[in-house]
Amino acid sequence: MAAAAECDVVMAATEPELLDDEEAKREAETFKEQGNAYYAKKDYNEAYNYYTKAIDMCPKNASYYGNRAATLMMLGRFREALGDAQQSVRLDDSFVRGHLREGKCHLSLGNAMAACRSFQRALELDHKNAQAQQEFKNANAVMEYEKIAEADFEKRDFRKVVFCMDRALEFAPACHRFKILKAECLAMLGRYPEAQSVASDILRMDSTNADALYVRGLCLYYEDCIEKAVQFFIQALRMAPDHEKACIACRNAKALKAKKEDGNKAFKEGNYKLAYELYTEALGIDPNNIKTNAKLYCNRGTVNSKLRKLDDAIEDCTNAVKLDDTYIKAYLRRAQCYMDTEQYEEAVRDYEKVYQTEKTKEHKQLLKNAQLELKKSKRKDYYKILGVDKNASEDEIKKAYRKRALMHHPDRHSGASAEVQKEEEKKFKEVGEAFTILSDPKKKTRYDSGQDLDEEGMNMGGDCGMLECFPKMLQRETSGPGNFFFQFG
Repeated sequence: MAAAAECDVVMAATEPELLDDEEAKREAETFKEQGNAYYAKKDYNEAYNYYTKAIDMCPKNASYYGNRAATLMMLGRFREALGDAQQSVRLDDSFVRGHLREGKCHLSLGNAMAACRSFQRALELDHKNAQAQQEFKNANAVMEYEKIAEADFEKRDFRKVVFCMDRALEFAPACHRFKILKAECLAMLGRYPEAQSVASDILRMDSTNADALYVRGLCLYYEDCIEKAVQFFIQALRMAPDHEKACIACRNAKALKAKKEDGNKAFKEGNYKLAYELYTEALGIDPNNIKTNAKLYCNRGTVNSKLRKLDDAIEDCTNAVKLDDTYIKAYLRRAQCYMDTEQYEEAVRDYEKVYQTEKTKEHKQLLKNAQLELKKSKRKDYYKILGVDKNASEDEIKKAYRKRALMHHPDRHSGASAEVQKEEEKKFKEVGEAFTILSDPKKKTRYDSGQDLDEEGMNMGGDCGMLECFPKMLQRETSGPGNFFFQFG
């Protein structure tokens, strides 16, 4: 009796379990079917919920994990989907769609090698599977893009790296590594808004991503927002203390900031030699920092202009605008140096560039001044003809005239060749023309101001010929006992 009772107890306990297991399977199938219906309607969140209920009821069914993996993939949650796909093939290694989904998740996350293994296994189970064949090709293409991008990054061909990463991301849309590499190259190309956008998208999903923090800092660093950049580099290093790129960038940013500030201080104190040395040292810290280096070149150009090394100043400003062709201050500095070295055409070109960019009254006046000096430079330089400074006095002009007229008078060169005689006669006439203008206060004022001299009442020669007129003028200037004009040796 005791034995029979014990057996009954055992049977009573077993039968309900068997019934519950069958009921669980049926209920799980119902949940699966409901999940399928929502999946077909593209309501992936509800589909996920029902597949999860099916799994809870029957956790050993590979297809339920496979279905939930497919749903998670549609929701863009590839890492979670990968876990479900892997569980599905652990439960049933012959589950072809499970291997395909595992491979697809690996590929979407950027692990092309692991994806190849999954697709190969699917092909072993079904060698004619067209999807597996195509996905296997896609995975190999991604590996090839990775290889090319790595080589091109070493060559600093950042445009090609961006191209390769764009192609790879078509197959691996959830790969943060590819996105970070693309963003870093965009930053190196000066396409900062695009780089910032990529990094920000990643940080929205993962605020502790050290690589994305590094790229954000890199963009700020290259935009010459060095203090903010350092904050991002420090944050990246908190997340990943061994982040080599963030460490180097942080060190460079701090060094660049310190050298630039020291150079500015020396300049303000009038210590131009020290300022030059500090700006030069700063330029050697990071050749990739285009914007900051443009400012450093312009600053050093300003130092050189203070030291009256105008050719060096022009070269520094030219380097600045090569790095940043929108840098107005560098154009203005170079234009002034061109004015100081009487390279007026170059000065006009720079001032035109500035005025086209910023149409201010000040820039317009600078352009007009340069155009006036250019116009004046194209006329005969009467001061140069007489060999006097532009600030020469009336007596200095007269003395220079006498000397030059004597030097070039045709009678002195009567024995020379016809060619020499012609050249000397030309110079003699120019000397007389220069004296006619510079000895007349009214004409001299018009000449100095850049006004035309051939207007009515301003003609210089009158009716007399040059050779007749100028000796008479010279004779008047040199009349008296000391007259030496016609006393040639």
